[in-house]
Amino acid sequence: MDETTGYSRPPHFPDAAFDIIAFASSAGGLRALSEILSDLPAEFPAAVVVVQHLDPRHRSLMADILSRRTPLRVKQAQEGDRLEPGNVYIAPPNRHLLVNPDGTLALSQSELVHFLRPSADLLFESVAASYRNRAIAVVLTGTGSDGGMGVEAIKKMQGTVIVQDRESAEFSGMPSTAIETGVVDFILPLTEIASALIKLVMQDDVKNP
Repeated sequence: MDETTGYSRPPHFPDAAFDIIAFASSAGGLRALSEILSDLPAEFPAAVVVVQHLDPRHRSLMADILSRRTPLRVKQAQEGDRLEPGNVYIAPPNRHLLVNPDGTLALSQSELVHFLRPSADLLFESVAASYRNRAIAVVLTGTGSDGGMGVEAIKKMQGTVIVQDRESAEFSGMPSTAIETGVVDFILPLTEIASALIKLVMQDDVKNP
């Protein structure tokens, strides 16, 4: 129980400086996520949650595709899933993905945010509230402005924000929106994001080049 809020806090994972990595991506996201997740080790000690903007009219094959490209365990998120280290949880089409204060996942069909469902902003805001300074938000390629309010929430709770640089992003709308908030800790080319996450989460020194 957190004495300041009265709410339960999620358990910390052993050997991890951060418990959760929250990714947000849209157009071009599958390729970017594939590259990052393929470079994370099987023993990666944090949980990963992903909002990728998907066509709500079709079943998503994203979890199946990513599971073939990473040593981590990948699944489409379900209501009540409990976050585990080394697992990747993908928001299903047409559902907001939220992280509860006890470390479980919730799915919602509440109103669209910026005409989107799932919303990166809602995911990041829930992660910030639940995991505070033990959360990392990563904004990748995509059109639109989703994620901007969310990264501000992450930073307000002393979390860490990483954004793919405009040069390596197939679509720069989402990265640009995040960068323009002024709260980003690391702006990195796609090829350097996985190594930065490994250094941060597995408690090695990391410097922004």
